[in-house]
Amino acid sequence: MPDGGGGEAVRPFLRLSDVRKTYPGVVALAGFDMTVAPGEVIGIVGENGAGKSTLMKILGGVTRPDSGTIEIDGAPHDGLTVGGSIKAGIAFVHQELNLFDNLDVAANVFIGREPRTGGLFNLVDERKMRADVAPYLRRLGASFAPDTPVSRLSLAQQQMVEIAKALTMNARLVILDEPTSSLPLSETEKLLEVIAGLKAEGIAVLFISHRLAEIEAACDRVIVLRDGVLVGTLDKAEISHDRLVKLMIGRDLKVAYAAPQAARGDTVLSARGIRTAAYPTRDVDLDLHAGEILGFAGLVGSGRTELARVLFGIDERFAGTITLNGRSLWRMSATIAVENGIFLVPEDRKGAGILLDLSIAENISLPNLSAYAPGGLVASGKEREQAEQSRRDLGIKAPTVATRTGSLSGGNQQKVVLAKWLAMQPKVLIFDEPTRGIDVGAKAEIYRLMRSLADAGVAVLMISSDMEEVIGVSDCIAVMHEGRISGYLEHTDFTEENVLTLAIGKPLRKAG
Repeated sequence: MPDGGGGEAVRPFLRLSDVRKTYPGVVALAGFDMTVAPGEVIGIVGENGAGKSTLMKILGGVTRPDSGTIEIDGAPHDGLTVGGSIKAGIAFVHQELNLFDNLDVAANVFIGREPRTGGLFNLVDERKMRADVAPYLRRLGASFAPDTPVSRLSLAQQQMVEIAKALTMNARLVILDEPTSSLPLSETEKLLEVIAGLKAEGIAVLFISHRLAEIEAACDRVIVLRDGVLVGTLDKAEISHDRLVKLMIGRDLKVAYAAPQAARGDTVLSARGIRTAAYPTRDVDLDLHAGEILGFAGLVGSGRTELARVLFGIDERFAGTITLNGRSLWRMSATIAVENGIFLVPEDRKGAGILLDLSIAENISLPNLSAYAPGGLVASGKEREQAEQSRRDLGIKAPTVATRTGSLSGGNQQKVVLAKWLAMQPKVLIFDEPTRGIDVGAKAEIYRLMRSLADAGVAVLMISSDMEEVIGVSDCIAVMHEGRISGYLEHTDFTEENVLTLAIGKPLRKAG
C-alpha cells in the first residue's frame, strides 16, 4: 500500500473483509478481501463469471453481501446503498452505456444534477451546464462539443461521455468497467493519461479490463478472480500477460494466431466507389476474397463501421456498386444481404445483434423463421435441434437452449450472434469489434471460429480497434482514414507503426 512519503502507511479509503455472496447453485464471491488506498490504481481481472460484476454491484450498493464488512475511511458497513455509495465518493463508468440519445452531451453528464437559474422559474441553466462540462471533455481529448446530441456520437465517443460524467462527481474512487473496449489505440492512450492524472490527484481507480496490456501499463497492482475466489494479487513488478492469463484460467494459454493464408481465393464481394452518409464525397473500393480474413483498422470516426453498415444494407449507399460472386446487387437492404449470404456481427451486440429477453434457440432461429415454420407455425422441435447443434459446435455455455440470452456472458452472447448466421451458410461475414468486452479465453475461441470460417471458404471482414488483434488475426489489413482506404498491408508489413501511419493518413516509408 502506498505510504505518505515518511514511511507511514496511508489509511485505505476502502477495505473489504471476508465479503461473500452466493446465488442458488453459484458462489459469486467466496471470502473476498481487498484494500484500496487513495491514489492507487488497481486492476481487477478474471474471465466472465469470475465474480467481477458481483463485486462491482456490492460496491455500487446494488447488491448486498451475505456476510463480511465494508469499511470506508475506517467506518464499517454491512452493505452499501446506491445513494450511500455515491455519497461516499464511489463513481462508476459502466461498460454498458447509460445515456439518453435524445439529449446532448452536457445534459447527459449532469443528468439529475443540473445547475439552475434560480428566480421565479428556476430553469435548467444550459449555458452554465455546457461551460462546466467543456473542461472535462478537453481533458479527455474529445473532439465533440458539449451541445452535441449523443445520438450523433460513436460508441467510443459515448464511452468518453460516461467517463466525463464520473469525473464531474468529485469521486474519491472511480471504477472503470471495460472503459477501453470500444476505443482505438490513440484514445486508449489518452484514457491511460487520464487515469495517471486521477492517481496524481489522490483519486483511486479500479480498472476492469480484458485488455491485459492496458492493465500492465496502468496499474500499481492487479487482483485476479476465478470462480468467485481471489486467486492472486500481483504487484507492479510482477504483472505480465502470461502470469495474468495463467491465474485467470488456471493454466497456460497461448492465443495461437493461425498462420496467414498462402494465397487468396476468388473474389466473393467487390465494392466500387462506395459513398456513405459519414463521408458522402469519399469513394471506397474493396474486395473480399474467399478464405481470407481482411482486417479493417483505423481511428474512431474513420468510417469503418459506416462502410460495414452499407455493405450489409442497414444504411443508405450514396453511390457505388456492390457485386457478389460477379452478380450486381443494385438494391441493398439487410433483408437482401441476408438472402444473399452477407451477414453482420455488429459492434453493439446487445443493442443490435441479439434480443436479450429471448432464448438462445429463439435468437438463432429468428432471422430465418420460415425455415422453422413451413406451415406458418414454428416447429419447436426443429428449432431446438438446430440450437443444440449450434451450442455443441460453438461451445455456448448455458444449461439449455431455452436459457434467456441476456443471462449469458459476453463471450457466449457473441457466440449466439454467430450461431444464427452460421445456421444460414454465410458467404460473407462482417465482424465489427468481435471481441469487445470478452475475456481472454473466449477471445481465443472466437479467433478459432473466424479462422475455421475462412478455411471453409467464407470471406471474413474484421473491424477491430485492438491493434494486437488486427495484426494477429488478419491475413491482410486495410486501413481507413477519413472515409477512404489509405492503404493495404500484407502480412510481411504488419507492424503497429505501419498501421498507425496509414490511420493518420500518411504514406508509408519505402524500405531503403
